[in-house]
Order: sequence, then structure tokens, then C-alpha cells
Amino acid sequence: MENRELNAAWEFVEKTGRSVFLTGKAGTGKTTFLRDVVAKSSKSVVVVAPTGIAAINAGGMTIHSFFQLPFHPFVPGAKIESKFAFSREKRSIIRTIDILVIDEISMVRCDLLDALDSVLRRFRDRNKPFGGVQLLMIGDLQQLTPVVTDEESELLSRYYTTPYFFGSHALSKVDYVTIELKEVYRQQDQEFISVLNAVRNG
Repeated sequence: MENRELNAAWEFVEKTGRSVFLTGKAGTGKTTFLRDVVAKSSKSVVVVAPTGIAAINAGGMTIHSFFQLPFHPFVPGAKIESKFAFSREKRSIIRTIDILVIDEISMVRCDLLDALDSVLRRFRDRNKPFGGVQLLMIGDLQQLTPVVTDEESELLSRYYTTPYFFGSHALSKVDYVTIELKEVYRQQDQEFISVLNAVRNG
């Protein structure tokens, strides 16, 4: 099936080093694309997600688990103390990542993305955002939002303009491309699709 947006996303992911934010409503092929990248890319791919369920669905690990991050908010410039030293195997994986896929990016807070940047710089190129790793961020900003308590919001508002992932200081230094998928494949029932979209749009 020919899909211009999916083809463009594949070209960017596979043939350039450019980071991509892939978005679109439910059923437009985001998860299928993720699985295709994992199965068919010639690059070294690691998949992470903000929650356990999302990680299982994406066939990866949680961001906190893979990058050994604490659960409290990350203050820009702070040193991240991991409870456990990174194993030799983990360091090796981090150093050889070509593409880091972050699924359900809409749920990822800006400070978590900056914490992730800090770890990648530690084990890779210190002078490049995310240590020079290409990002594939997948998600729908009209679905799941970041979880922020009032206390966390007060702290984060001193450093960030928004809790959403695109408020990340590291990401602001990345020239990423946004691709929106439009065509719904999962459902063929047009009336049902319109009801789903009405729910999505509130």
C-alpha cells in the first residue's frame, strides 16, 4: 500500500541521521511503522516507552529502566545518580545505538527527555544532543498527556515553559522533522472512524 507520509518517514529514518516525530490519530500505522523499523532497518535500534504497558506493546523497555533513571523530576544541569553502575553490556548497547525509538512520546515529560540526553552524552558524544543518536519519536499529542503533580509542576515551571516533550532543552537543539499520518487503516467503518475522531477531539 502506497503511503507518502510513511514512505517519507522511512526515508528519513533509514537514509539520513535526521530525527523524526511521527504522529497521527489511532489506526494510521504508527505502531506498524515502529515494528517495520525494528524488523527491517539496517541500523541498530533500541525501543523505549514511558510506561510498562507501552513498552510491552512496543517490544521495548521503559525509559527509566533502560537508562537507569530515578523517578523524581530532573533539574537541568543536575548530575544523575544511578543506584547501580551501568553494566558493560548496557554501556556497549548505548554506545552502538543508531536510532532510539521513543513510543508514546506524548506521555514523556520534558525533564525526562533531558535526563535521557544527559545519560547518552555521558556514554557517547558529550557535545551533541542525545549523544548524536537519531531519535524516532512516535505518538499522538491529542491522546495521552504527561503526568505532572502540582508539586512537580511548580518545580518544572522554573526551568521549562511546558511539561510536554517538546519543551526539552536538548530537543530544542535537534533539527527534527514532524510527519503526520492521515490515512486510517485499522478501521474500514467510516461512521466508527468519525466517532473515534470526535472522541479524540473532545
